[in-house]
Amino acid sequence: PPASQNNEQGSTLRDLLTTTAGKLRLGSTDAGIAFAPVYSTGTASGKSGRTMPNILDDIIASVVENKIPPNRAPKINVKSEIKEEPKDDKNCVQDDCSKRYSDIQYSWICDKHVLWLRDHKNSNNWKLFKECWKQGRPVLVSGMHKKMNFSLWKAESISLDFGNQQADILNCKDSIISNTNVKEFWDGFEDVSKRQKVKNGETALLKLKDWPSGEDFKAMMPARYEDLLKSLPLPEYCSPEGKLNLASHLPGFFVRPDLGPRLCSAYGVAATKDHDIGTTNLHIEVSDVVNILVYVGIARGNGVLSKSGVLKKLEEEDLDDLLRKRLKDSSELPGALWHIYAGKDADKIREFLQKIAKEQGLEVLPEHDPIRDQSWYVNKKLRQRLFEEYGVKTCTVIQFLGDAIILPAGALHQV
Repeated sequence: PPASQNNEQGSTLRDLLTTTAGKLRLGSTDAGIAFAPVYSTGTASGKSGRTMPNILDDIIASVVENKIPPNRAPKINVKSEIKEEPKDDKNCVQDDCSKRYSDIQYSWICDKHVLWLRDHKNSNNWKLFKECWKQGRPVLVSGMHKKMNFSLWKAESISLDFGNQQADILNCKDSIISNTNVKEFWDGFEDVSKRQKVKNGETALLKLKDWPSGEDFKAMMPARYEDLLKSLPLPEYCSPEGKLNLASHLPGFFVRPDLGPRLCSAYGVAATKDHDIGTTNLHIEVSDVVNILVYVGIARGNGVLSKSGVLKKLEEEDLDDLLRKRLKDSSELPGALWHIYAGKDADKIREFLQKIAKEQGLEVLPEHDPIRDQSWYVNKKLRQRLFEEYGVKTCTVIQFLGDAIILPAGALHQV
């Protein structure tokens, strides 16, 4: 068709943006955004003023105004559109996966919300992972410790190599941070008698706050850094050199998120009286995260639950049948309990936590965000209320030794 006719139709996105931009009044570019800002004159107050409307709204308005002749109402075949809408429900995807990926060992857990890849060595795992990942679902890969040098990750090994280092240690119950020798933390990792005591004589639940992290990790622990990198699951996505790890291939002028790695070390709640606290409160990460459980310490001393006691506490959780089966497998070693929520539920959870704060007589300031502030560990009673009052269901995952949990950015979680 002639160029003028092609432009009028706006047949491509480039045509549409070009023709639309010509009709809009451009302002200064001091806002630092990709498009020059578009201004309109404000008349609500009777004075001349400028507002910045949404550029997409302008484009849509232009399309509606200029592309549809007034004498031709758009014809919409409702039945046709419903039929053609892609099926993205999880049952459809799972049925399709079972046919196309019969060579991959996998299961669905958490009411078929989480993909569990059971053979970390399968080179085709990434193909099934991709199907799950594009829907924003968490993925669990087990057995990563079988590829690692286990001796490097033992508590006494880290204490021996880095005990003289100073680091921030967080008391998880009252959020008090102190700077002290790392050796003090590691000495109490499996020996409860060497742990700090709080005022009432209870054992403190301590956490090393992201020590070490990022470039410090690589510089301080080169052998462990290399061991971790060679053991990452789904290297196409998770390795810094992975061809599908987009963050690693961003141009240099982008401000990249801190991609770590960072070492997250904490005492378990088994030696504390209060089992309604966590070592990581509910929060959101700005990037996708892979978390590998490289070591599980077995605490000993007065007040510590036995292994059977720990298993009994875990069985009280709302667990998937496959996770219950893993708990009974003597070759498996559980180490962390995760509660995960979809990003789409963030607003409901935020509203719920603000409601609970008011019920408890806490001051809720306008700038207070319970998720951003990481001020809540949602205990079992609150998780039940969250489901009953807001319809938000908790995805409960037990992380065993060697498990890698891969979370999409925006997924809420606590540990």
